[in-house]
Amino acid sequence: MPLPVPQDGETVAGFDDFLGWIRNIKAIGMLARFDKSRMLVHRLESAGRPLPLALALRWMTRGDVRIEDGRGRTRTIDGGTLARWIVQLSVEPFRKAALLREVGRAVDSLEREAALRRPMTLDLSKPPLYLRSDLSFGVRAGGSVGHIAGVVNHLGDFAAPPILLSTDDVPTVNAAIETHVIEPSLDFWNFQELPMFVQNDACERAAERAIAGRPLAFVYQRYSTNNYAGIRIARRYGVPLVLEYNGSEVWVARHWGRPLKYETLTDRVERLNLRSADLVVVVSEPLADQLATAGVDRARILMNPNGVDPDRYSPGIDGRAVRARCGWRDEIVVGFIGTFGPWHGADVLARAFADLRDADPQLMTPVRLLMIGDGAGLPAVRRIIDARRAAEATVFTGLIPQEDGPQHLAACDILIAPHVPNADGTPFFGSPTKLFEYMAMGKAIVASNLDQLGQVLDHGRSGWLVPPGDAGALAEGIRRLIVAPELRAALGAAARRCAVDRYTWREHTRRTIEKLKDLVPGV
Repeated sequence: MPLPVPQDGETVAGFDDFLGWIRNIKAIGMLARFDKSRMLVHRLESAGRPLPLALALRWMTRGDVRIEDGRGRTRTIDGGTLARWIVQLSVEPFRKAALLREVGRAVDSLEREAALRRPMTLDLSKPPLYLRSDLSFGVRAGGSVGHIAGVVNHLGDFAAPPILLSTDDVPTVNAAIETHVIEPSLDFWNFQELPMFVQNDACERAAERAIAGRPLAFVYQRYSTNNYAGIRIARRYGVPLVLEYNGSEVWVARHWGRPLKYETLTDRVERLNLRSADLVVVVSEPLADQLATAGVDRARILMNPNGVDPDRYSPGIDGRAVRARCGWRDEIVVGFIGTFGPWHGADVLARAFADLRDADPQLMTPVRLLMIGDGAGLPAVRRIIDARRAAEATVFTGLIPQEDGPQHLAACDILIAPHVPNADGTPFFGSPTKLFEYMAMGKAIVASNLDQLGQVLDHGRSGWLVPPGDAGALAEGIRRLIVAPELRAALGAAARRCAVDRYTWREHTRRTIEKLKDLVPGV
C-alpha cells in the first residue's frame, strides 16, 4: 500500500527504510522517541506475527503501538502480545522437525493415492471452487492478478457461479463473485518457508467453511509453493482437480532468487500436484514439453496461453490524463509495463532508448519513454537511464493499480515487450500477459522474437519482432515505428483483431472447461 502523507509531527518510513534503521543499529539511538506508532499493512489478517518489527517499534515508542490495515482496523501490540509471540517463537524450533515429519507423511499418503485414478463425474451445474493459496499479500498489479481475475470472472460462463477462496482480495475480480478469505496461521511465521507448509491446513479449514456442505463441480488451483490443499479438497468432495501450473517454483528459486531451504520436499510436492491433477493447464509449449518429459501424460496437459479482457483493454480508452501528469501532449511515447523481473528485459529497453537518442538526437527530440510498474530490476534500469543522460525524456510511474493499467497503456504510441531468454539456456516458458494487453489496446508493438511472443505476433503484420536481448535491434525496431505512423496504425489494428479473436480470458476459460469435459465424463 502507498505511504500516507505525513501529518503534523509524524515521521513516515517505508518498509525498506525501517529495516535499514534496524540493520544499521540506528534504532538503538531512537529509544522512546515517538509518542505512538502505527505499522500499516494491507490486511490485518495477513499481517502475521511481525515480531522483529514490533519489538523495534516498541523500543522506539513511549505510548501505543498498533498494527493498522487499509480498512482502518487495528491490533494493539502491547507487552502481553509481545510476550506471547516470543514464547511461541522460542518453542517453534523444537516443533520444526515434527512439522516436517507430518508434512512428509501427508505427501507419502497423497503420493500413494495419486497412483489410483479415481472414477468421478463432472457436473457443471454445480459451482467450481477456485483456490488461490499464495502467501503473498497486497499484490495490486501484474500478470498473476490478470490471470486470476480473468479465469474467475469467466468460470460462471461455463458452469455455476464460482466460489473464490483466496489468501487475499484480487483486484478486478467481479464484485458479484462469492469470495472467502483464507486467514493464514501464525505458526512458524518467522521461519523460512515453513508457513507455506502450515498453509495447507489453513486452506482446508477455510474451504470447509466456504463450501458449507455444497456439492462442487471441480477444484481449480493456481499452484503455489509447497501447497497440496487443492488435492485434498478435490478428493474430499470427490471432484476433479484442475491445476494451473506456471512453472517450477524450484527452478524459479534457483535461477531468479535463491535455492529453497527444503528443496527436496518442495520438489516432491510439486511433482505430487502434477501427478494428482486431472487436468494440468500451462501457458506455453515449453512448459507442456517439460511436463511431458517429466512423465505427465500429454492427454492431461492443456497448453492455454494467457489472455486479456478486451473491454477493459481497448483502443477507446483515453490516456490524455496520464500524458498530462507526465507533462506531455503531442510527443511520441514509447511504453513498457511490468514488474521488472529478470526475464522482462527492461534494461535492454533502457539501453535501446539511450542508443536511439545518441544516434539521432533530432529524431528523438519529440520521443519519450514511459516505464510503468516497479520491481527488483527497476534500480538497474534507472541507473542506465541516468548514466546515459536520458532521464529528462523518461518517466517512471512506480507501481500502479491493475485498474489503472489501461489508461497508462493508452498514453503510449508504441509498446515494448523486450523479453530475454532464460540464462540457463532452457526455453522461455512464459506467456506475457502484457503482450495480450498491448494487442487489445490496438497499439503498435515491438517485441522479442522469443518462443510464444514470436508465435503470437506476425512480424510486419500484427507486430514488429526483433532478436531477444539485442539492444541495437530493439532500437532499430522502435525507430522504424517512430517514423512510420501508418505502419503503427496498421500493426495496432491487426493486433487488436487477433487478441479479440483468439486471446480473450473468456476463450481461455472456455478451452479449459472443454478440455476438462473431454477428460471427465459429465453427469
